[in-house]
Amino acid sequence: MNATIRPFRPTDLDALKLLTVESFNGVTLEQNVEQSLGVLNGHDWRWRKSRHIADDASANPAGIFVAESDGRIIGYISTLIDRDAGKGRIPNLAVDSTARGEGLGRRLIEHALDYFRREGLAYAMIETMAQNEIGRHLYPSCGFVEVARQVHFARKL
Repeated sequence: MNATIRPFRPTDLDALKLLTVESFNGVTLEQNVEQSLGVLNGHDWRWRKSRHIADDASANPAGIFVAESDGRIIGYISTLIDRDAGKGRIPNLAVDSTARGEGLGRRLIEHALDYFRREGLAYAMIETMAQNEIGRHLYPSCGFVEVARQVHFARKL
């Protein structure tokens, strides 16, 4: 699949939200919470997870990169920058199911890493859920090393 990577445009947001929900099904903390505690505050995990990309767009719209093929959005990566720490963070990466396995996720990561380098950052971080087999394979193959594990707990109030 021939894809181009371009900067985010505000008109992309609705498509990125849909892609986020499709891509993170089965591999998001929001869904795990819902499976354990049920739908909370009248909003399902899809609503909560789609808000993550909206938050990313508010925090650093210049650090979101969108992959397109034939005018259709097939992937994206979002980034956050902590200049004081010299750290770049990748909070969200999503690739349409029709485009997986063709190296697009790797291309998006490399694009984000190049952005971090241009910004003069010293290191990059990305995280994934234990059940995300793709992320657990892809990120080390892109040079990331596991530095910690975290356990999440939740309860109803």
